[in-house]
Amino acid sequence: MKALILSATLAISLNVSGQTKPLPPRHFMQVTTPSAGGIPYGNNPAAGKYANAGDAKIYYEVYGKGEPFVVLHGGVYGSMQEMGRFIDSLATRYRVIAVGTRGHGKSEIGRLPVTAELKANDIIAVINAETRDSVNILGFSDGAYTGYIVAGMYPQRVKKLIAVGAGEQTPGLRKVILDTKTAFKADSAYWKQQLALMPQPGRLQVYWDNLADFYNSMEISKKQFAIIKCPVLVMAGERDQNAPLATIIAAYQMIPNSQLSIIPNAPHPVFLVNFPAVWDSIVPFLNK
Repeated sequence: MKALILSATLAISLNVSGQTKPLPPRHFMQVTTPSAGGIPYGNNPAAGKYANAGDAKIYYEVYGKGEPFVVLHGGVYGSMQEMGRFIDSLATRYRVIAVGTRGHGKSEIGRLPVTAELKANDIIAVINAETRDSVNILGFSDGAYTGYIVAGMYPQRVKKLIAVGAGEQTPGLRKVILDTKTAFKADSAYWKQQLALMPQPGRLQVYWDNLADFYNSMEISKKQFAIIKCPVLVMAGERDQNAPLATIIAAYQMIPNSQLSIIPNAPHPVFLVNFPAVWDSIVPFLNK
């Protein structure tokens, strides 16, 4: 979403010939190391696939074996790489389907206006490409809102949902303005890396204008929450700037079968700040 603190910078190193060689991609504004295995999430030919979502091809990567588990990164500044520790941890037990959402990384922008249905159908296209079974979903921020929509529209396809940093959302709660020039200045190395992955980098601002219109009119509230049938873990940092605590508690109270986890003194990207606490909340939810 608008809060720009989802991710990281791209570091470089010198190879023996003295030429620069990029390290595995990192998330926006990253100050810590990539995933433990050094896997280039979001740009890994060994794991990458595409699903046809009508007007756009959606890129995703598959890791591990077992029950299917969809992982959805944050919006705008988000990338698959920011979800690296989730993928690392889940892949020991599940078949992780990590999605690069529309307009991010290698996924196409397409031509259709952004709607809740479009975002949900993108994810269903990926799920259908991999399995006809129900799946677990873990989403952060924009990915969590998409998870709510998928669970509501396709209840038979979602077994459990973990929504991180996504509370009740109503029009007028905030004004989202997305500007590529401002974004590029915030972390130029990261955006140089991301633009190189994008099939249509020249259309990014047009897409962001469309996305801002969607965010400013988006409503995820009682009507949408009430139809979610699966168990949902609603999680956030206590000091989340994008999804204030009151909106998180409201979502928890509106979802019929929900649990709540608030990580003390943590901001929007709570899992980047305190992954052990986040993971300790997730494990009993999945095991129940």
